[in-house]
Amino acid sequence: MNKIQELMENRKKAWDGAKAFVEAKKDNDGLMSEEDAKTYAEMEAKVKNFTIEIERMQSMEAMEREMEKPMSQPLTSQPMSTENKNEPKKTGRASAEYKAGVLEALRSNFRNVSNVLQEGVDTAGGYLVPEEYDSRLIEGLTSENIMRKLGTIITTTGDHKINIAGAKPGASWIEEGGDIEWKDGDFSQILLDAHKLHVAIKVTDELLYDNAFNLENYILNQFAKALANAEEDAFLNGDGVHKPLGIFAETGGGQVSITTKTQSAITADEIIDLVYSLEEGYRKNAKFILNDQTVALIRKLKDNNGAYLWQPSMQAGQPDMLFGYPVYTSPYVPNVAAGNPVIAFGDFSYYNIGDRGVRSFDQLRELFAGNGMVGFLAKERVDGKLVLPEAVQILKMKASTAS
Repeated sequence: MNKIQELMENRKKAWDGAKAFVEAKKDNDGLMSEEDAKTYAEMEAKVKNFTIEIERMQSMEAMEREMEKPMSQPLTSQPMSTENKNEPKKTGRASAEYKAGVLEALRSNFRNVSNVLQEGVDTAGGYLVPEEYDSRLIEGLTSENIMRKLGTIITTTGDHKINIAGAKPGASWIEEGGDIEWKDGDFSQILLDAHKLHVAIKVTDELLYDNAFNLENYILNQFAKALANAEEDAFLNGDGVHKPLGIFAETGGGQVSITTKTQSAITADEIIDLVYSLEEGYRKNAKFILNDQTVALIRKLKDNNGAYLWQPSMQAGQPDMLFGYPVYTSPYVPNVAAGNPVIAFGDFSYYNIGDRGVRSFDQLRELFAGNGMVGFLAKERVDGKLVLPEAVQILKMKASTAS
């Protein structure tokens, strides 16, 4: 066992002992005597001294690694520094100081908040995510959320209005000297609002004080997955009430062009009809969205020669194909059942996602103090709408017959 690991284990034992001491010395009112409080302060100081020594030894190791580099390789940075002096110093939420401040605030349950965080205070409370964190959170949301891959993402600072042309000019033949036909332009607007979405997670006190545990990655991954799942569900099924308006929404979603002949089966002919119900211009960038249950049904379909219609991808990371179009799956697409919309086919770039501002962190003070847990909160404001319903066609299962 190396020295740093040994110090970490000793720090853990010291912290566990300090917590046990507090619990043992509390009176009926939950208070400690002045003498016991002094003893606890000494125990807490020992834990902090362990942390200082661990960080000092980690810094020395990093410096040793830097000094061991070949002399022919010029040093481009100071030990423990990854900043390139040729690059301009980052400021605000992009600075290393801001990122370090957020991490320290997280580890101390926002008891240790540096002045640098005042550069990124959210007007609704909490602290704005550092730029690097926000980028990584976006990457997490994209990897977990097919609609962020396929849709068009717009970053807004307020309500975002999208103009839609409702009438297109048409050409007409006229005789020499005849009157020109004029057509009035017809426009409508779609408003991208900002619906609030939040996710809360809990971590133990031990993790906050354990520098060996990568707290920031854990929190970012948990936030990204939870936010992405909630977003994808809303982008597909949302009704527009305090949430985005989804692709499968009965009003405002894609156009239902095909209804199956039965309540539990989908035929190849019905899928072909779905493809050609979409106008040719939209088919150039068209894709399928369905869930795994529907995929299982469709993969069993064969053509007249007994060959399966489904074309599995031969390249990792590439989607499977159906009738020459990519297939994306989501667990939030409704299952095959009477009356359910089960397949969307279209150009999903016409689904606009509006991100209002940046995401922010906040702490849940004292909520979990009694059980040794600390709560953190991530917040975002987002909306989504299909700006041209004709760009996405829906296959819907036959409704149940009246009893």
